[in-house]
Amino acid sequence: MTAQMPSLSDFEALLNETLPTEDGFEGNVVPGKVVAIENDFAIIDIGLKAEGRVPLKEFASAGKAAEIKVGDDVEVFVDRIENALGEAILSRDKARREEAWEALEKAFEGDARVDGVIFGRVKGGFTVDLSGAVAFLPGSQVDIRPIRDITPLMNIEQPFQILKMDRRRGNIVVSRRAVLEEDRAGQRAELMNKINEGDSVEGVVKNITDYGAFVDLGGIDGLLHVTDISWRRVNHPSEVLSIGESVKVQIIRINPETQRISLGMKQLADDPWEGIEAKYPVGAKFKGVVTNITDYGAFVELESGVEGLVHVSEMSWVKKNVHPGKIVSTSQEVEVMVLEVDPAKRRISLGLKQCGENPWEAFSAKYPAGTEIEGEVKNITEFGLFIGLDGDVDGMVHLSDLDWERSGEEAIQDFKKGDMVKAVVLDVDTKKERISLGIKQLSGDPFANVSAKKKGEQVTCVVKAVNDNGIEVEVGETGMTSFIRRSDLARDRGDQRPERFAVGDKVDAMVTGVDRSSRKVNLSIKALEVAEEKAAVEQYGSADSGASLGDILGAALEKAKEDK
Repeated sequence: MTAQMPSLSDFEALLNETLPTEDGFEGNVVPGKVVAIENDFAIIDIGLKAEGRVPLKEFASAGKAAEIKVGDDVEVFVDRIENALGEAILSRDKARREEAWEALEKAFEGDARVDGVIFGRVKGGFTVDLSGAVAFLPGSQVDIRPIRDITPLMNIEQPFQILKMDRRRGNIVVSRRAVLEEDRAGQRAELMNKINEGDSVEGVVKNITDYGAFVDLGGIDGLLHVTDISWRRVNHPSEVLSIGESVKVQIIRINPETQRISLGMKQLADDPWEGIEAKYPVGAKFKGVVTNITDYGAFVELESGVEGLVHVSEMSWVKKNVHPGKIVSTSQEVEVMVLEVDPAKRRISLGLKQCGENPWEAFSAKYPAGTEIEGEVKNITEFGLFIGLDGDVDGMVHLSDLDWERSGEEAIQDFKKGDMVKAVVLDVDTKKERISLGIKQLSGDPFANVSAKKKGEQVTCVVKAVNDNGIEVEVGETGMTSFIRRSDLARDRGDQRPERFAVGDKVDAMVTGVDRSSRKVNLSIKALEVAEEKAAVEQYGSADSGASLGDILGAALEKAKEDK
């Protein structure tokens, strides 16, 4: 029997049985084999007598070169097939993405971590390759603390936590910070159970701020405050520490509720303030270095960790109201005297001026009271003159020491700043740093001669002025003036007329009183006449014996003429 030849339709059916349909390939991930590598492409055979070209870069992972060779089996995604014998449009990236999405969805549902590689930057964050699927890493989710440079974290495989994913939109959001916080929480709990206050531990400086440094103790950070870095003054932690540096610290305090740890470095060294009173006794002098200058004084380091304050009032004997920076400078070596030590408050008061000669004591030794000096008028105030003297000190002439006769307000008008004047040293108070001077003391006190007069003593005066109430007279040659009231001008009321006298007339009067506090001498012509009459009566007889007053006074006058 002759065999029957198959028809065209039978041949097509046979072909479909031996080869998969194109519909089973397109839009799916299928296995393939690398049959050749040409230039930058891998030729992949996926069956159906179909081959496709896939760029080699699609076989490379982030940060790494492609590792593929002829004969390797790979899975690729079939976009479409031109025809049964034509070239296929293939993609390794899409195949990896499909594989990755399935694994990522399982990890997301199980709240499991996934490995990925940060490989690019985008607005607001970074791109992460999750075995073919591209995810977004927000900048806030990179680390527990802000990182200035993320370069060291790029192109290395590391774990991430999936925060959100939407396969339909192709969106995946991941976090590296969540992983770190979870690990840190475990490490923190473990470490908190191990450490105790007072322990010495090793750590690494992670961050530096103005107020201190954060030290990583191996999963937990502790704060090393700037005041606990060293016994000596540290203006900024960066002066002593640097990021990444390994340091040995002591656990000062642990707060179980907040899990905050306070650290100290200086506590591992001997406290230089122990026995400070014995090392720096009051009155002793030491050399130190100026470390800091403020408006109220300067800090001087006596030894590492021990500083004392030189208050502005203890910096100079003569420079008052001057900023300390104009007297000393930072890093300058100075000699100071210990004035006070307070171990409880860890304070030492120092004096700079005490190491130099006290200009007030030097002036007192050179110019004792009574010495005549000369100086320039530096300032004029409402209470006197300030005169510049040797040793850059000032002396003051009080208003009351300007003139014997005139008021201070009137006498001070004779002076102006810059005048060279002479004065007498009246007193030097070294404790209060005051020098009292007098100008009127350069000449004798006219009141001294007058005040020596006794009550009832007769003086000769010269009329200096005449007015309705009396006359002004100069007492002898002293230059001291006094005023004789109208009622004291004569014994007889009819003679108590000021106009009886003329300027230049010489008159005799009696001292009726001396007031040293007000520097006044009270005179009376009337009192002198009464006294003379009484004396004449006693000497030449009494009116009761028959002699008239005129006879007695006449005899007295004659006797006076003869005596002259």
